[in-house]
Amino acid sequence: MTTISQPDHATMPGVSTPAKSRDARRVRGLSDRTIAWLFVAPTIALLLAINIFPLIWMIRLSFTSLNLSMSYLPLRFVGLDNFRDILNDEDVWFRLQTTAQFVISSVALQVVVGFGLALLINRQFRGHSFWTTIILLPMMLSPAVVGNFWTLLLQPQIGPFNYLISLFTGVPPSSFSMTGQVSLAPWTIVLVDTWMWAPYVMLICLAGLRSIPDYIYEAAEVDRASAWRQFWSITLPMTVPFLMLAVLFRAIENFKMFDMVNLLTSGGPGSTTELVSISLKRAAFEKWRTGYSSALAIILFVTVFGAANIYVKTLNKVKQR
Repeated sequence: MTTISQPDHATMPGVSTPAKSRDARRVRGLSDRTIAWLFVAPTIALLLAINIFPLIWMIRLSFTSLNLSMSYLPLRFVGLDNFRDILNDEDVWFRLQTTAQFVISSVALQVVVGFGLALLINRQFRGHSFWTTIILLPMMLSPAVVGNFWTLLLQPQIGPFNYLISLFTGVPPSSFSMTGQVSLAPWTIVLVDTWMWAPYVMLICLAGLRSIPDYIYEAAEVDRASAWRQFWSITLPMTVPFLMLAVLFRAIENFKMFDMVNLLTSGGPGSTTELVSISLKRAAFEKWRTGYSSALAIILFVTVFGAANIYVKTLNKVKQR
């Protein structure tokens, strides 16, 4: 009688061994949250390596006397001397004042222009999609392109901007320079920044306008409320959180602005438009005072973080009303 041998499951292809079965059961036993963390963990580790490590290294350098132009000298621990020098430096306080004036002026103008454009685009007039795209074009350009573009426009000899001003005022085009005069250079920076980023504020305000329910306006019309009354009682109060959000985003970005100002005026004439970011760049990459510049960067970070934290708390209170 012939005996039929049983197949060896351990050697047959496609059949799981007991060890593989245990691994499969172990994987199947993982929760969805654990599996999600397994996929997200490498990305988080990479982001921490890119962001947290440089921050920790900068904090360490801020307590040292490191100067890359004299790297042959031994690295000394100086404690809070760099912070003390910065806080006692009148030039740093003047740069902070210049930066604050620029932030306040540019953000205020951008909110007014952006909100006005949002009210116009929200009317759904004929061809509004085309004009919306045209308005958004400056925001799509890089600050380097915008800086070079406006540098050519503002040239006293060949730039069309001076000729346009001369057409309305009668002043000779070559008699003034928008980026070379102390009284005009700061407003030139504000003008160019508003031209570029007012469309961004418009998008945020437009989202706020589109979120207002139509039945509120219909009820106001039933009560015979005028368009001006509807604006002050409905439109403006319900878009205030969006306006505050736009102010937050633009203030943070303008506080650390560097590239556009560097291309247009390089901080001049003199030091009229020298923002604190330009002072930081000069301390780090022209004077090579690495320890000093690291301390200045930390002070700026703490200032922006603290102001933004207070502003966000105020924004949350407004949203809860």
